[in-house]
Amino acid sequence: MKNILLGLIAAGTVTFGYAAEQLRLGLIGLDTSHVVAFTKILNDTKHSQHIPGGKVVAAFKGGSPDIPSSRDRIDRFTKTLVDDYGGKLYPSVEAMCMEVDAVLLESVDGRPHLKQAKPVIEAGLPLFIDKPLAGSLKDAVSIFALAKKKKVPVFTSSSLRFAKATLAVRRGSLGKVKSCETHSPCSLEPHHPDLFWYGIHGVESLFTVMGPDCISVRRGKTVEGKIEVTGKWQGGRVGIFREGKGYGGK
Repeated sequence: MKNILLGLIAAGTVTFGYAAEQLRLGLIGLDTSHVVAFTKILNDTKHSQHIPGGKVVAAFKGGSPDIPSSRDRIDRFTKTLVDDYGGKLYPSVEAMCMEVDAVLLESVDGRPHLKQAKPVIEAGLPLFIDKPLAGSLKDAVSIFALAKKKKVPVFTSSSLRFAKATLAVRRGSLGKVKSCETHSPCSLEPHHPDLFWYGIHGVESLFTVMGPDCISVRRGKTVEGKIEVTGKWQGGRVGIFREGKGYGGK
């Protein structure tokens, strides 16, 4: 989590040339626990994991009535942001973008992410997009195509990419990795394709270790009926992600 926030602050500092403490951060979508978790670390200078360099000052509420985890939590998280941390709500993403230097797109529903990301990118603001990146592959590609066109830093990530053991393997602690297996919870959501909703954690751990050169993917199931995805990498290397309890790999 800390590495994600540090990445956004660094992008904002480079983009605008500001001293880090001047960065004003905005949130889009107040229906995830990450809204409160991120704001605590950024705004509370007494927090044990406080990250200096930016402060959440603005937000666009958003929300998706057809997703229970959005509908049932958004008012509670919004109240905490406003009452405890002084976040100011804006009626639109466009209005919020006029008051901030960088943005965290936190909407728990990936379907509106492209629409919500467009005004941020058009405004030239660095953007972190929380999971799920989008509601479809087409939308995901469109987000990064627009960011590339506008030359705006945009990224998404699971915090597991920065796990110490995972990074050690990536940096060569075990030599050249020829095969790897990871597992993580992978609950599905009817409005999102397959792994989009919660598969990022184990999948990102796998790609962190194996690298980007995956050339084919096969979706299957384990004998217990759990999700299993097998990828083939250049050079004959193989990586496997499995749905499971907890987080790990070998």
